[in-house]
Amino acid sequence: MNSVFSNKKAIMIFVLPTLLIFCTIVLIPIVVSAYYSLLDWNGISKGTFIGLDNYTQMFQDSRALKSIKNSLLFAAASIFIQLPISLLLALILASSVKGEGFYRTVYFLPVLISTVVVAQLWSKIYNADYGLLNTMLENVGLSSLAQDWLGQKDTALVASFIPTLWQYMGYHMLLMYAGAKSISQDIFEAAKMDGASRMRTAFSITIPLMKPILKVCLVFSVIGAFKVFDLIYVLTGGGPLFSTEVPSTLMYTTIFGTYQYGYGSAISVFIILECLVVTVLINKFFKIE
Repeated sequence: MNSVFSNKKAIMIFVLPTLLIFCTIVLIPIVVSAYYSLLDWNGISKGTFIGLDNYTQMFQDSRALKSIKNSLLFAAASIFIQLPISLLLALILASSVKGEGFYRTVYFLPVLISTVVVAQLWSKIYNADYGLLNTMLENVGLSSLAQDWLGQKDTALVASFIPTLWQYMGYHMLLMYAGAKSISQDIFEAAKMDGASRMRTAFSITIPLMKPILKVCLVFSVIGAFKVFDLIYVLTGGGPLFSTEVPSTLMYTTIFGTYQYGYGSAISVFIILECLVVTVLINKFFKIE
């Protein structure tokens, strides 16, 4: 086995198929999109080279700026709401509570459901006429708060965030749970003998030793927020009045709705660069820490 791993030709043979698939599915489409982003092209006729004009237009377009702002708010909600709750659940389950396996499975189940199904489910919950949320508010005497949650600018964005935060909370919880369980029990026994409380143990031992998995969860969470599409598209389609628009839905409607392939490709390249930059910044932050 060692002789195989020391043989560069053998390594190339094993790596080549995966590299070809990666280039075909990921790298080549990115390069092609970057080229299209420099064109004024409707997807049918011959495109005209216009340089960086599409990018200039994007940063002058109020709709595009609004979508970027929404994606940043989505990322903030993921960081400051989703991940802390996931971490809390992971720490509780990792402390060997009764029914640990059952709760772990229940929290992870939403991840297994299709995002389109989740969006349809929550659209029924939010329905202004027969939705579960309004029905519950009416039953507890808060009928004045009942409203069309997805049909109003003031509530649509937050209402769109909640399903995704709910769906992937169990995903991050499971990753953090695995990270907490991988810590040697000898460390916890030593802390217990020193009289450390559970809270002190969590903040002084468990969480610091979980930094690698916390970094992974942070990267996944932020990139997922920047790339979110299907749930927003099914729930609101970016409305009302573009209040829930995110770059991915704007890219879709720009390319397939108004046939501005060049401008839409510029938005797609921006999403890629946004994810790349944030990933680099997160890695640098954790290195400093």
